Amino acid sequence: MSRYTGPAYKQSRSVGFSTLENGKELARRNYKPGMHGAKRQGKLSNYGEQLKEKQKVKFMYGMNERQFHKTFIEAGHMQGIHGENFLKLLESRLDNLVYRMGFANTRRGARQLVNHGHITVDGKKVDIPSYRVKVGSVIALKENSKDLKCVKEALENVTTRVEYIDFDKTKNTAKYVRLPERNELNADINESLIVEFYNR
Repeated sequence: MSRYTGPAYKQSRSVGFSTLENGKELARRNYKPGMHGAKRQGKLSNYGEQLKEKQKVKFMYGMNERQFHKTFIEAGHMQGIHGENFLKLLESRLDNLVYRMGFANTRRGARQLVNHGHITVDGKKVDIPSYRVKVGSVIALKENSKDLKCVKEALENVTTRVEYIDFDKTKNTAKYVRLPERNELNADINESLIVEFYNR
């Protein structure tokens, strides 16, 4: 299945959720896209609610269905709560952590940085966005990529960072110090509905 390359705002409006986590997509048009989007406000079935929740998270992390389901299965083999483990694995993706560091304004921009070979993990170039970063690893820009204009602009827009990343402003590097706690992740996600969707 190919990756979606269309407008992120359209995806967000289709599920009524800010996949960019800034609320801008829904600020002006908080209804579904399309000619009759404002009129399509019917109540969803249980299945519809579960599917919508899955789509919200899949769109947010920019994954295709195969990758998403594979990660869900991996989370089921871990100790602890399945849904929470799933979100922790998604947060551990390299493209997501590059976004959380502030090297890009969106996850799509972070994925492009990784794909183009600008990012290193523990000193080694990694160009796979889905790469699972281990706790304790250090993420940085390649030496010849430190003057990228898009990165400098993105860093200037950063106001806060997540606590499970230790960012060094002098070196523009970050250490993934621990897995996130559930209360540090998006509160508008009901991961139990995703578990119900795949276990139905």
